[in-house]
Amino acid sequence: MKIGWLSTGRDQAACNLLSDVVARAQRDDVPMEIGAVFSDRERGEAPESDRFLDLAERLGFPVVTLSSRASWVEAQKLGVSRAEWRKEYHRGVAELLTPYNLGVFVLAGYMLITSAELCRRFAILNLHPALPGGPKGMWQDVIWELLEAEAEETGAMIHLATAQLDRGPVVAYFRLPLRGPDWEPLWEQWHAKRETLSVARIADAEGEAEPLFAAVRRRGEVREIPLLYQTLRQFAEGRLNTANGCVFAESTRLPLDLTDLVDAEVEE
Repeated sequence: MKIGWLSTGRDQAACNLLSDVVARAQRDDVPMEIGAVFSDRERGEAPESDRFLDLAERLGFPVVTLSSRASWVEAQKLGVSRAEWRKEYHRGVAELLTPYNLGVFVLAGYMLITSAELCRRFAILNLHPALPGGPKGMWQDVIWELLEAEAEETGAMIHLATAQLDRGPVVAYFRLPLRGPDWEPLWEQWHAKRETLSVARIADAEGEAEPLFAAVRRRGEVREIPLLYQTLRQFAEGRLNTANGCVFAESTRLPLDLTDLVDAEVEE
């Protein structure tokens, strides 16, 4: 199965994500074929995305670009709404990528909201740093919500992108317990602060440096690339497949709990 890799390529993390997944596949001799790398930035728009495009070319992948910035500027001149522009822009993306016969797409640092039409046409995978049914939004919002609820576990999931934010059908996930000997001192510090301060006040005062917050982020983030890799490996090795924008498993039910595979790749 050919994989389509969609990324804005806005920072070094976008490069690391692509190179890390490719390196893991080579390490494990997994026949993972990235059939095209797409960016909504064209060459010359930003040094960071230029480096990303250079990396994709060095790795030998076909590179496809269509400037969302230039497209949006033209749409504004014509008085086109944001929603209509998004639909038309991604219709153009689909036309560019169709010849590559891609079986599944992965959003890997792609900073645009895809259109509903694109999501219906293709199986598009998105990583969200919460368990199925967990908090929505940016990873910072997810962690503060977990701490306020004193959650006993967290995780991350790979789900199908849909028009509904962070709520598409879940393909795979991992679980991360937030209790145990390593966590107890952090929770004690947290509870001491919560006796006099709201979560919002703690967030304002300490931000991402708050020890419990930082530990949740660190231990979750280090597992996100392994989750993406192990999910794509299921497609590469034929255990997962796609049809009409949906994902199905050959011999098991979805979603896949990949916690053991993810933990095996993590060194803390």
